[in-house]
Amino acid sequence: MQTAELLLELGRIYLITGGIVAALFLVIGIDRVEPSARGSYAFRPLLIPGICLIWPLVLYRWITLEKHGEDAR
Repeated sequence: MQTAELLLELGRIYLITGGIVAALFLVIGIDRVEPSARGSYAFRPLLIPGICLIWPLVLYRWITLEKHGEDAR
């Protein structure tokens, strides 16, 4: 496999994983992590591109807040 093909495949896997994390976070996690986001569904699709790019940070923060609650802030 050539270097360019490998990089494209890694990027594709990264963004697919980000899409899965974004879908799960926007359906399940955002209400738990940010209480003020409850009921505001219109802005959630706007978050998808950002979550797809920084999904490791989003996932880490989500897990931290689930384990430790408000004390982690």
